[in-house]
Amino acid sequence: MAQSVIRHVGRGVLELREGDITRLEIDAIVNAANSGLQLGAGVAGAIRRGGGPSVQEECDAIGSCPVGGAVVTGGGDLPARHVIHAVGPIWGRQAPEESDRLLASAAREAIARARERGLGSVALPSISTGTYGFPLDRAAEILLLEAIAHLRTGEAPILVAICLFGEEAFSAYRDALERLPTADD
Repeated sequence: MAQSVIRHVGRGVLELREGDITRLEIDAIVNAANSGLQLGAGVAGAIRRGGGPSVQEECDAIGSCPVGGAVVTGGGDLPARHVIHAVGPIWGRQAPEESDRLLASAAREAIARARERGLGSVALPSISTGTYGFPLDRAAEILLLEAIAHLRTGEAPILVAICLFGEEAFSAYRDALERLPTADD
């Protein structure tokens, strides 16, 4: 059974959700992308299968995205209207502090693309923790801190969901969330 945790942050909502990000009925989902914007395995593969060829065609037209950046395409046949392709770092390619900075930037840029389009909701996966090898606990804290910082601004999107595939990822994020302050005390 899919799990979820909801926290109110400022005027917004942070939700942790276990499940398949490609099935969410939300304004935008985030793809854990590679810099060449090729929809291969993991979240990207699920987006390619669910969204149809138009998502990859739009990625091809954009061409590339730097590590730490994010670009937007349509959602194709997905329930989400948009896909935001955020490029996280490959663990071990640079110093851990630089990897942390790049992952935070990818999350921040993904949320910024949603804000620029006036979208009310966005869902992120656990960027860089699959084939890119970023430590799950470390990524959980970084992505949660970025989501919380955004929600405290009161700007759109006012719902930031982090959609996690499997119990291990959900537990890591839930545990990290319990350690972080979310309320405006």
